Amino acid sequence: MTLRPAVLAGATVFLLCGCMVGPKYVKPSVPMAPGYKEAGPDAYKENSNWQVAQPSDAAQRGDWWTIFGDTELNILEPQVAENNQNLKAADARFREARALIRFNHASLFPTVGVAPFAGGERESSNQPYFNLNNAQGNGTGVIQLPVDLNYEIDVWGRVRRTVSAAREEAQASAGDRQTVLLSLQAELAIDYFEARSADAQEKLLNDTVKDFEEAFRITTNRFEGGVAPKSDVDQAQTQLEAAKVLARDITLQRAQFEHAIAILLGKPPASFALLTAPLDARPPMIPTGLPSELLERRPDIAAAERRVAEANDRIGIARAAFYPTISLSGSIGVEGTSFANLFDPASLLWSLGPTLSQTVFDAGRRASVSEQANASYDETVANYRQTTLTAFQQVEDNLVALRVLDQEAGHQHQATMAAQSAEQIFNNRYVGGLDTYLQVVTAQTTELNNERNDIDIMRRQMDASVLLIKALGGGWNVANLPKL
Repeated sequence: MTLRPAVLAGATVFLLCGCMVGPKYVKPSVPMAPGYKEAGPDAYKENSNWQVAQPSDAAQRGDWWTIFGDTELNILEPQVAENNQNLKAADARFREARALIRFNHASLFPTVGVAPFAGGERESSNQPYFNLNNAQGNGTGVIQLPVDLNYEIDVWGRVRRTVSAAREEAQASAGDRQTVLLSLQAELAIDYFEARSADAQEKLLNDTVKDFEEAFRITTNRFEGGVAPKSDVDQAQTQLEAAKVLARDITLQRAQFEHAIAILLGKPPASFALLTAPLDARPPMIPTGLPSELLERRPDIAAAERRVAEANDRIGIARAAFYPTISLSGSIGVEGTSFANLFDPASLLWSLGPTLSQTVFDAGRRASVSEQANASYDETVANYRQTTLTAFQQVEDNLVALRVLDQEAGHQHQATMAAQSAEQIFNNRYVGGLDTYLQVVTAQTTELNNERNDIDIMRRQMDASVLLIKALGGGWNVANLPKL
């Protein structure tokens, strides 16, 4: 007899707490390497021409764009988080996921409701089998003030698994939001450096147009003086007009990049202007860390891993459907024929009791749901691993791009200097009457192309640096996921 209270208490604890069916979550393994294949460009080594941009803090951090030391970029980047509409949509999705946690968490508590009722009823005297002796005064009236309670006892952990799945989806949504922010910030930086590159190209082409105008004037004077043929004038004019076309085309591209930046900042293009400033920079040194650190530094990887945990909970929810559902329902209130006797002790009514329900036959519906949950888990694991592999690829791609572009920049600089020297020589020889103007035109075209390539390689280096920072997570860390 003394054991009965202990047994009753244990049974109560079991019913209220229960167990959780389904697999325990274990973070899936991913393909890993001890280091990156590309260690970085030679410019990262000692005695290199590359220098860390100011400020000299090369460590990854939240405001990663400051590593480029560009004042205007530092002003623009924070505006993305404040005004971009795509980011606001991601914020709304996160708030929606967070609200779903509270919705599912409410199922852990009883539902209490009230349903007051006051009404009357009278039976028809003409209904079949009606007792005519009750024809008089067969109407009834009732007033009810009940309070109802319903509670599903989470014996098998279905509700707790649902809450956990909602929490993990909310964390994944937070990772998605950070991925959107990082992508927008990187897009802004790339568009910014593209615009600065266009500024440099435009300055080069405008200066070239002035030089070609002077060459056209000299050639025209030589033709009028009988020193040069008409073909020299035509060649000079052709080259001049072609340079003007290139300059106008760069102006168009620059305007489009400025418009793109305005949209990223949540502004109409008409209300935004980016001052002209030709690109003249070299990419900073960016510490890459180890491949394993990407699992902590990439928000998209963190989001994919959280969805694996969510899919694991879905398996437990599906398995819980094979077990009986235990519910506790109760009601208490008063019922009377009038307000006069509504609160008499005799008007009190109540009911309380558990209900056990079990599906006996469903033609394989629960088994299909369970199979679907297992397949969904396998899918999320594969997506998680593929996201990780893609991250490794992106880092390697941009590391090799920076290394090769660093080599290209050196060769291109030498080619540009040689083209400038050749152009000066051919121009002097033409003025001295030793060469035709065609050789001058060829040398000038070669010089212009090499100078444009110089600027383009610089642009590609800056773009690759931004993409490398993005591939490394932009200073984000999995610890930034909200604790929900």
